[in-house]
Amino acid sequence: MHKLFLLSLISLSSICISCSDNKDSDLIVEESSEAKSLNETNRKDAFDYLNAVRENPTAYNDELGIDLSAVEKRNNLIWSPELAKAAYNKAKDMAERNYFAHVDPDGYGMNYKINEAGFTLADYLMKSKTSNNFESIAAGTNRNTGKIMIQQLIIDKGVPSLGHRKHLLGMTDFWASAEYCGIGFYKKPSSTYTHYICVLIAKHE
Repeated sequence: MHKLFLLSLISLSSICISCSDNKDSDLIVEESSEAKSLNETNRKDAFDYLNAVRENPTAYNDELGIDLSAVEKRNNLIWSPELAKAAYNKAKDMAERNYFAHVDPDGYGMNYKINEAGFTLADYLMKSKTSNNFESIAAGTNRNTGKIMIQQLIIDKGVPSLGHRKHLLGMTDFWASAEYCGIGFYKKPSSTYTHYICVLIAKHE
């Protein structure tokens, strides 16, 4: 039986995707050619698919098996190399240290990691080192592509708040104004869930 896990966002203060030809400088460290290729291919597919759904949500009702008729169309997201760095590092870290959470084993949330990567956040978002306002993550054994993981995050099965859907499709005032995106994808067969994705959609203010 395949495993798929989505981690939902609980509240705004603790809640807690065409990608053009991105350069290797998005990656924080040197990686194997396989890791680079997997990340670049899957993040581009995920980013393109997410923008397509945001541009015309109702066109994906049948494909996703959900009703998006009430979801407003949003502008295409802007790819951010800084967010891509932070997202890749998070996906890799979860796989390598074998955990799945918005807060890493050292107690740091993604707001801290985003800011550290060079994407400056407003001061009010940096008051707690555990804060997560801009991250959706997924992991699974057979859910093995970036596009499939974006689909599952939008469907958000088993998440009553639909936190991932709201984040990715900009369905709240806070996330509607977030226009920058970075995505990271990582595979480690010996980890619990094998495939990991981190999607960051953020804003400076």
